Amino acid sequence: MGKKTDSLLFRFGIVFLIFTLVTIIISAIMTYFGQMNIYERQCERDIRQLAHYLREMILDDSENFLIYKNYYMEHYDEVDIPYDFDDFISSRQKFEAEFSEVYPGKAYGKEVRFEDMSPELQETWFIYMHEYWLLTFEKARKSFQLPYTYFLVPRPEIYHMVYMIDGERTRRKDDPDLLYLGDEYYDDPEEYAVQWEAWFSDGEKEGYQVWDNEWGHTYAFYTPLEIGGEKIGLIGTEVEVADVNREILINTLNQGAGIAAMLVIVMLVMLWVIYKRHITRISRLADGIQTFAKEKDVNLAGFIRRDIRGKDEISALEKQVADMIMELDAYMETLVRTADELSATKREAVAMSEISQKDPVTGIRNKTAYESEVKRLEWEMEQHPVRFGIGLADLNGLKWINETFGEDQGNHSIRKVCRLVCSSFHHSPVFHLGGGRFVILIENEDLEEADERAAEFEAGIDAVSRDENLLQWERISAALGYAIFDPNLDENVQNVYDKANEAMLLRKDRMRAEEEEE
Repeated sequence: MGKKTDSLLFRFGIVFLIFTLVTIIISAIMTYFGQMNIYERQCERDIRQLAHYLREMILDDSENFLIYKNYYMEHYDEVDIPYDFDDFISSRQKFEAEFSEVYPGKAYGKEVRFEDMSPELQETWFIYMHEYWLLTFEKARKSFQLPYTYFLVPRPEIYHMVYMIDGERTRRKDDPDLLYLGDEYYDDPEEYAVQWEAWFSDGEKEGYQVWDNEWGHTYAFYTPLEIGGEKIGLIGTEVEVADVNREILINTLNQGAGIAAMLVIVMLVMLWVIYKRHITRISRLADGIQTFAKEKDVNLAGFIRRDIRGKDEISALEKQVADMIMELDAYMETLVRTADELSATKREAVAMSEISQKDPVTGIRNKTAYESEVKRLEWEMEQHPVRFGIGLADLNGLKWINETFGEDQGNHSIRKVCRLVCSSFHHSPVFHLGGGRFVILIENEDLEEADERAAEFEAGIDAVSRDENLLQWERISAALGYAIFDPNLDENVQNVYDKANEAMLLRKDRMRAEEEEE
């Protein structure tokens, strides 16, 4: 017994065994925490991406969403919505049918606004909108394989949160067939510190709320939603990590145990056999991995597979590496394809944004584009002195033209006024606000020659209105008024707009007086 324990092979084996065990333990710990760190970062990216995706969807229809939110907060306890609906199409069709019956030939949002509708029609519209957004949040949650998504409307004065859109439906206690709305809770500001910080702070905040609740161990991320400069709620997304933590731990322990068993068995058989039949194969495998890391050649998987001999641990490792190379190659192809799809989606979003700001009648930018320019201009006013003016041009008698000759002729008259405005103020952006009204953001050379540009427009209108060779609806008349920003008198762009509007109305009065004299 003494000779065996004193032998170099035995001592080397003991040292080798201790070293192996220590190495395996350290490696397992590093692997575990490394994988956990990677997974947690991926989870954080996933819930951030989902929150941003939902925010962009809402902002694409911000006006309707704001109306929907305000109606919800005022009437959620008055509306009955089925619990088990699985699409919003029927609700939308119901709203469209009732709307067409009340307002035949008119379009919602353009000719008829929400506040103009009857309470019954408003409720039908709200049911359609709630089903649409609830399904959107549910589908987003399922697509990202998250346990929970929701939209919160805070009551900050009492630290209450209303779950306006709840990714997990709740049945009404008085009628289980109906959906429970207006779920409201007191969220203690100390316990829900991250949530309230996201609400009270400017912009999006870093950090996650860690929960141990009925959903398990979760991270929650909150994205503030602002519409028109007003913060109206929080988009909440949660990811569950406890199950994956256990899976990573089990996989790490299994890998460590397998490697340890392999080393012990190989050590007991013969060190020479280890070197000749196994260490050399491991070296080749390491060389193959290193070559793959440099060259990314997926054909290395085939070379590695050809070196597999039997079903020993090294063979299993070689097979796993070969499979990993194939999976990494497929994963990289998926990443490239996903990146291409995201780029295409981004291009489509940009195109849709451009379409949403283009007026279909005149081809120039519309009221939405003008409001964006106003926000930009007011931001610049806060940063440094600016010089600009506002001009308003309005087509006279548009209603009479539409009723007498038809809307096509009315649109022709609108386009004719548009051409005169754009040709007169050709150094300034022009926007169609709707009807026969145009707004000019007077800049550049037009600002220095505003009187000349206005005179040029009025001369053009006068020539057209007196041209007897034109049809009656082609002999248009329009009034123009403008005002220049005065930093000593004007606080914002709206002040300048109001002065321009007053000037335009005075011009209309003078034109009527001149017509009566003639």
